[in-house]
This record gives sequence, C-alpha cells and structure tokens, in this order.
Amino acid sequence: MDRYAAMQLFLRVVDDGSFAAAASHSGISRAQASKLIRALEEDLGVRLIQRTTRKLSLTEAGRHYHERVAAAMAALNEAAAEAGQRQTEPRGHLRVSAPTSFATRHLADALTEFLRRNPRIELELDLNDRRADLVRDGFDMAIRIGHLADSSLIARRIAPARMLAVAAPAYLKAHGTPTHPQQLEAHTALLYTLIPHHDLWTFAREQDTVNVRVHGPLHASNGDVLAAAVVRGLGVAVQPSFIVGDLVRSGELQRILCDWHLPEATIYAVYPAGRALPAKTRSLIDFLAARFGDEPYWDDGLFNTKQAAAIARRGKSAAKS
Repeated sequence: MDRYAAMQLFLRVVDDGSFAAAASHSGISRAQASKLIRALEEDLGVRLIQRTTRKLSLTEAGRHYHERVAAAMAALNEAAAEAGQRQTEPRGHLRVSAPTSFATRHLADALTEFLRRNPRIELELDLNDRRADLVRDGFDMAIRIGHLADSSLIARRIAPARMLAVAAPAYLKAHGTPTHPQQLEAHTALLYTLIPHHDLWTFAREQDTVNVRVHGPLHASNGDVLAAAVVRGLGVAVQPSFIVGDLVRSGELQRILCDWHLPEATIYAVYPAGRALPAKTRSLIDFLAARFGDEPYWDDGLFNTKQAAAIARRGKSAAKS
C-alpha cells in the first residue's frame, strides 16, 4: 500500500463525501478507492469511516486522524511551494569563496549592489588566495582566477584577467628599461607564488615565444603585497590589470615590454557539479558576468580592442608552448 496515496485519498473522500466522487477526482475506480481506504484502516488498526447505503461518516478515530493528516498535508504542500520558490526567487544563505585582492578591489562594490537588489539573500564571503574545497568546506560557489583543472566543478567565465609587466619609474631610471624579455634575467623580479612555475615568465610576439627564468628577493602569495613593493621600486613584476591598472593610469607604475604579450588568465565563477543550481547562486553569477564582462572597467585605457584580442590569442598560444 502507498500510504501517502491512501492518505490523500482519505482526505478527498472526506471532502467529497463519497467514494465515487473521490475516485473520479483521483482517476481511479470506486472499487479501487474503497480497497485503498480499507487497506489504510487495516494498516492503522482502526475504522476511520462508517459506511452506510445513504452516507459516509467519520468515526471518532477518523476525525482525529483527519485533523492530523490534513495539517500534515498542508505543511507538506507549503514546504513544496517554498522549495519551488527558492529555485526561482533568489533567497537564503549564500556562502562564497574568493581571492583576497580581487575581492577587496572589485567584488566589494559589486556585492554591495547585488545585496541591495536581492534583499532576501544573506551573503557570507570568505577571502583566501588558496583554493578552497567547495564541497568539503560547504561553499555554494567560488571566484577563481587562472586555468581550471578540477573537473568536478562547473565553471562560468566572468571576465578576463589580463597580465601586465610593470615597474616603478624610479626603478627603471636606476636600472634601465628592458626592451627584450631576455633582459629581465638581469633585473630584480617580484614573484607571485600561487601559480605553477612562478619564476618562469612567458612572453610572445608575432611568432616568437620567450621563456625567461627570473629571480628576486620577494616571493608572495598576495598580489597587493607585490604591487606595493613594485611601487616602492624594489623590482619588476607581472601582475593582473585588475590590481595594477589604476597604478599604471596614475603614473605610479610603468608598463614595460608593451609590444610583448603575456598569457591571459580568466576569472571564473565555479560551483559543484551534480546538483541543481539554486536561484541565489545563479543570480550572483549572472550579476557578476554582466557587471564585469569581456571588457572589464579595470582595463580602461590600458588596451585597445585590437590589442586585447591579440593578447588573448597570443597569450593562449604562448601558454601551450
């Protein structure tokens, strides 16, 4: 016996006042309806309905059972409706992991606007430049930058992360401005450690690809730390434009080797595979993709469209070589 179906039929019999009407509404025969209610009564060990040739009436046990079942069914229907609403209306607790520099420089303003638009969402943001395990650590999604290797995650491109080779004007005045990547071997490099082979920089131009082994006194897992050291003239660095773009526009830093291209990274929103994407997560991903896009505001004035396309094309080619 399907107890859930029997309970639904029992409520229908009481509402309609007859087995025939309840059976018709349920799409079964009157005999099937009567048999299912008898099976329910036998399972419970009590008579629920008094049957006469003229009418049906509830026993005392039937009245109590009806009250409880009606309340339970109402709660189940409410839960189902709420679950469906959660799939269509952004709401609930949303836990996000993101890298520190990108979050403080760009996510903070974006998330403020997102929460204004979605007042039913409660956002928890965890900042860490090392990649969290989304499933183990209980994150709904993460922002990741670079090349993804974890096939257990679904990724959506949010924006490009174009790279710049930069140095302070004072450093270049003291040590000279390199005109070829190979000359960086004689310069002081400041290195970001959370990428493979972080002391090997790759440059591309036309059909040429140059891999340069660099060295220096500062190795750090945070881009803002490196950017501050570059501004103070400690050395040269390769940094994403979302960190150093404003410093280049203000003149505090200067681009070097502008006619060479560095491999372009990608900013992704990632979330675990194998589950329905809740509205709260989907709405944040859609919002960030629309806000940043293929030509993000942090690249304003640094690349023209043709140059940006060349960077993406040649950078990917260099990364494969």
